Amino acid sequence: MNEVTNILCSRRSIRKFKDTPVPKEILDEILKCGTYAPSGKNKQSAKIVVVQNRELIEEIAKVNGSFVNKVGLNPFYNAPTLIIVFADKNIGTYINDGSAVISNIINAAFSLGVDSCWVHRAKETFETEFGKKLMKKWGLDDNYEGIGNVVLGYRDMILPPAFPRKEDYIIFDK
Repeated sequence: MNEVTNILCSRRSIRKFKDTPVPKEILDEILKCGTYAPSGKNKQSAKIVVVQNRELIEEIAKVNGSFVNKVGLNPFYNAPTLIIVFADKNIGTYINDGSAVISNIINAAFSLGVDSCWVHRAKETFETEFGKKLMKKWGLDDNYEGIGNVVLGYRDMILPPAFPRKEDYIIFDK
């Protein structure tokens, strides 16, 4: 394997983070990689919001966690950085575009020694009154929809091994 394929096959979702913040220079590089994700017709429909205010992260986590039936779950795992990817619903490929941004972010992060976890329920979170107020604060109108959340930080656990890949993952036409 080369360096890129090794990173792609080694990255894992991390659910236990240290309090250590991600240095700005590294975070900026990760975010830049997100902006270079492919997008349909290069429309670049996504917007990336970065939250590092611990209180706000906890408030968003509480709303996000309300959509899951797990008591006491912190869906952002105490990570010091929360990234929310939104995309313009008027662009036909908006979900794909936002998902590609998230993929670039999590893989770039791992290549730079930063761990992550892609957390769902951004759509539901930002359809609430609380979420809509935040979107307005961030300059995002109703055309934008939450695609996904990424929590970033440094793991406070051993990197878990990969689960075995399912045997029928790839199908070749014969």
